[in-house]
Amino acid sequence: MSQDELKKAVGWAALKYVRPGSIVGVGTGSTAAHFIDALATIKHDIEGTVSSSEASTKKLLAYGIPVLDLNTVDQLSIYVDGADEINPQMQMIKGGGAALTREKIIAAVADKFICIADSSKQVDVLGHFPLPVEVIPMARSYVARQLVKLGGLPEYRPNVVTDNGNIILDVHNLSIVNPRELEIKINALAGVVTTGLFAARGADVALIGTDAGVITLNKDD
Repeated sequence: MSQDELKKAVGWAALKYVRPGSIVGVGTGSTAAHFIDALATIKHDIEGTVSSSEASTKKLLAYGIPVLDLNTVDQLSIYVDGADEINPQMQMIKGGGAALTREKIIAAVADKFICIADSSKQVDVLGHFPLPVEVIPMARSYVARQLVKLGGLPEYRPNVVTDNGNIILDVHNLSIVNPRELEIKINALAGVVTTGLFAARGADVALIGTDAGVITLNKDD
C-alpha cells in the first residue's frame, strides 16, 4: 500500500471513536485530512468540531461540518490528529504543518487523544524529525541561541507564519531520550509559544497504518 493509502486507512479507522452528539477535535495535515473526509459521512450525527488550523477549518466548512470556538466548548471527547514521530511511550513530535500551538491546546482539553499515523512515523527515540518550536518573532535569535545550548541546531523555517502570527524554528540534531524534561525546558524559554514535543500530553490511542492493516496501540497496554 502507498503511504497515502495507509493514511486514509487510519483516518477512516478513527471514526469508531466518534460518539453521536459529541464535539470532535480535528487536527491538521494530510492524515487528518483523510479523517475529515471520513467525518463528513457522519456529520449529521455530531454536534460539531473544534479545528486546530485555518486549513482544517476551511475543509470542514466546505463539507458543511460546524466548527466551534473552543472557548464555547465545555467538553471535548476526542481529538484526532497525526504525528511526525511517535515513540513507544506514545509521546510525539508534531508541528511539521506549523499548527502545533493550536494542536497542543486542543489536545489539553480533549478527554482522549487519538493519534493517526502510518508506520513510518514510529520511532524508538524522538528527534530524527526536526523539532518545531513556535516563537514570537522578536525572540527568534535569543531562542535560537538557547536551543544551541540544549544541543540542538535550530533552523528558521522560511516563508512560514503560523496562524497565530509567529515563526517556526526547526531544531535538528536532537536525540530526545527524555521528552518530558526537554519539553519543560524549551517551553520555559522567554519568547517560546510552545514546542512540538507532545510528551506531557501524549496520545492515549495510536492507530498505525501498516501493509497488514491498522494496528491499535493503547497507552495503558
